[in-house]
Amino acid sequence: MVAALGLGLVLTYRASGVVNFAHAAVGAYVAFAYYELRQSGELVLPVLGLPDRIPVVERPTVLTALVTCAVLAAACGIVIHTLVFRPLRHAPALGRVVASLGLLLYTQALVELRFRVRGGTSFRIDSMLPEGSVRIGGVVVFVDRFVLAGLAVAATAALWAWFRFTRLGLAIRAAAASEKGALLTGLAPDRLAALSWAVATALGGAAVILAAPIAGLDPGLTSLLIVPALAAALLGGLAGFWATLAAGLGIGMLQAGISRFALTADWLPDWIPPGGLQQGLPFLVILAAMTWRGSALPTRGSEATERHQVAPPVRSWWRLPALVAAAGTLGLLTFSGEWRLGLIVSMVSAVLCLSFVVVTGFVGQISLAQMAIAGVAGFLTAKLADGLGIPFPFAPVLAVLGAGAVGVLAGIPALRIRGMTLAIATLAFATTTEELVFKSTAFTGGLGGTSVPEPRLLGWNLGIQARGDAYPRVAFGFLVLVTLVALTAVALNLRRSETGRGWLAVRANERAAAAAGIDVRVAKLSAFAWSAAFAGVGGVLLAYQRTELSVQSFVVLQSLALLALVYVAGIGSVAGALVAGLLAVGGLLTAVLGSGGDRTAEYQFAVTGVALIVSAIHNPQGIVGALHRWRHRRRDVTAVTGVGPR
Repeated sequence: MVAALGLGLVLTYRASGVVNFAHAAVGAYVAFAYYELRQSGELVLPVLGLPDRIPVVERPTVLTALVTCAVLAAACGIVIHTLVFRPLRHAPALGRVVASLGLLLYTQALVELRFRVRGGTSFRIDSMLPEGSVRIGGVVVFVDRFVLAGLAVAATAALWAWFRFTRLGLAIRAAAASEKGALLTGLAPDRLAALSWAVATALGGAAVILAAPIAGLDPGLTSLLIVPALAAALLGGLAGFWATLAAGLGIGMLQAGISRFALTADWLPDWIPPGGLQQGLPFLVILAAMTWRGSALPTRGSEATERHQVAPPVRSWWRLPALVAAAGTLGLLTFSGEWRLGLIVSMVSAVLCLSFVVVTGFVGQISLAQMAIAGVAGFLTAKLADGLGIPFPFAPVLAVLGAGAVGVLAGIPALRIRGMTLAIATLAFATTTEELVFKSTAFTGGLGGTSVPEPRLLGWNLGIQARGDAYPRVAFGFLVLVTLVALTAVALNLRRSETGRGWLAVRANERAAAAAGIDVRVAKLSAFAWSAAFAGVGGVLLAYQRTELSVQSFVVLQSLALLALVYVAGIGSVAGALVAGLLAVGGLLTAVLGSGGDRTAEYQFAVTGVALIVSAIHNPQGIVGALHRWRHRRRDVTAVTGVGPR
């Protein structure tokens, strides 16, 4: 399945220069549609707001369901290309990345809403492959694995021959190489790219359907198969079908070998999660390989043509923190119950969003590992406070320092790679951390989780727990508010400092920054360190807010959702992080929508995904950026006419 998904990624990249992070999620939707079609004869539609499903046939056969879902997948591919990625073909890397993340969030929320499933719930599709097993060198191998590998080889051969020997394949290659040249020769690049997207999406859906009897069908885990698939595509240079096939099969065999080794090696310590070894170690190898290859990995465009969200200059570092302090104090003293909890969640989310503003907004480095870094700080706080008895505030301070060190480690690939490749590398880093660290019984308590002691200072209880209407405690709200105000001031001062100006220079053009005497490596690593410190503080606050932490507390999807929110709000400014906090799931927006609980949160993920796609296409500067641009236009009108607009 990894190889087949990787082939689809290569196909869409070669056709339109887009790395689609939602490729596996769309394949999961097609597989769920196949499952539902076989069960009820109804086809589940992928657009929220339209009817949920339409009847197709009363008792569909395997062939009928496969053909129907192949047509459905092809149609989804064409629509995705036409409505989402075609308008972004000249957009910077970040715009295309966040649009695909928005599509990922929307598709996963769609699956959970339409099929009434949650992450962690695995479905099984009846296998249509031959059963049985053979023994090779003392190892039992099931026949269906050989069949899947053979189908992947056949698909690779077909794609290779299509692109090499057919007029249509050669036309797609020509259109991808030069859109203007294709138009001059009478080709239609958009139609050719749409055809490639249709084939790639159908291939991804077929791969998930065929592999579901073996791996299961889970909306969260299946969506995250994009990580090894992206790794296979990158190791194949995002261009070679045969190299991607070899990398995908190699990753699969490496994971199977590690799984067998972990089950038979009795000498391994109990705190090493066997599943973590299987999922994490290959990604470490891939991460090292990607970093080593560095600029040899292909990219579209150049840093000289990259357009970033505006990072407004800071004229006063104290006004925004003062406004936050006043508004937060008023809310904590007047709100009660769910509204006060929503305010606290918004403030904690704003702290986490500040980490994205620093590393992505100020320096232009796309990091998807922020929630993993926050999780390191959260679990470290629990370990230091509960396990070693280190009191507040020393345990959180040490945890934040540890998160900063992890952030520097996560930022090392940024010294050699950037753009989409860096986004994939940080996503692999986050997945590895989740599998190897968060599932370790020694560090986090394993799947059972761990408890976080209440913060106490000089005898005062600053924890969130309270009885009745006193929950959440106002004292905890003020702890979060003071932290947010302080970090807002720190972020604003970073923006106006010499360090911040150096970061913006690196974001604009690394070569020009180096020529001006800026050490680009130091600038990048310092940004990752500061960003990790912000994320670490957010992780500590999140730990105190939830009091019980588990692997699900810091899943990779939350990083994607936060990046989506802060991009929509304005990732280039500190104010954008504050607006993103208001929009966060469970925050004040959720309270305004009626505190609909989990159901509201699910729809909020879908709405966030759509908002992210729309923002990437029509408002790439974000909410705050648009306001900043409007204010400048108003000043220009006033300067020219002497009269401000009414």
